[in-house]
Amino acid sequence: MTDDGYKVKLENVFEGPMDLLIHLIRKNEVDITDIPIALITRQYLAYLEWLKRMNIDFAGEFLLMAATLAHIKSRTLLPSHSSDADEDPRLEIARPLLEYLQIKQAAEELAQRQLLGEDTFVRPPSAPDDWGDAGEETIHVGLFELIDAFQRILENIAPDHRVDLTTERISIKDRITEIVDVLEAKGSITFTELFASESDKSDVIVTFLAILEMVKLCLIRVAQHLPTGIIRLFYL
Repeated sequence: MTDDGYKVKLENVFEGPMDLLIHLIRKNEVDITDIPIALITRQYLAYLEWLKRMNIDFAGEFLLMAATLAHIKSRTLLPSHSSDADEDPRLEIARPLLEYLQIKQAAEELAQRQLLGEDTFVRPPSAPDDWGDAGEETIHVGLFELIDAFQRILENIAPDHRVDLTTERISIKDRITEIVDVLEAKGSITFTELFASESDKSDVIVTFLAILEMVKLCLIRVAQHLPTGIIRLFYL
């Protein structure tokens, strides 16, 4: 793609396959113990295909989860014998998801505390000035929320505009430099402000990949204001 085959790699800084499943479950507003496995499997595979088309590398764990979902889906299609001994195949994924959520929640609570001494903690840092006193109503934005926001931006571009990834006007590295310049001047900027209305698909794809790379390099953090849904990037 860009920069002689430049790829953004999904490493530990980004979410894994469990996080994608949780994102899809919340997005579809379904119970984690009553997963519509066919729907979730189809959407999960669509995300992986999208990442592949965007030239984003993802770990083999994503493919392993895809195989697990396909296996569970095939089991749900088998005739039921109406026996109490027949366990719902979906529990194979529901149980580890529930355990993962518990561990993730505990880890996030610990991460909000700064250890000073053996038994001493301080209050978390105050909310960003950009949202005034509404900081408690903001949440961290992960990879898949960013993908959803980016896809909405792509939807506003004319469908007949084809992406030519071989003739980009700017490289990802150059776009990162431009974004850094903006953030050094402003401190923060909304996600949509980075995508000019006159940009074509090639431009917005490069911008999106630049944002992912900046998150991985810990140059920015991304948060969403819950009351408005606005996503904002903060310079670190």
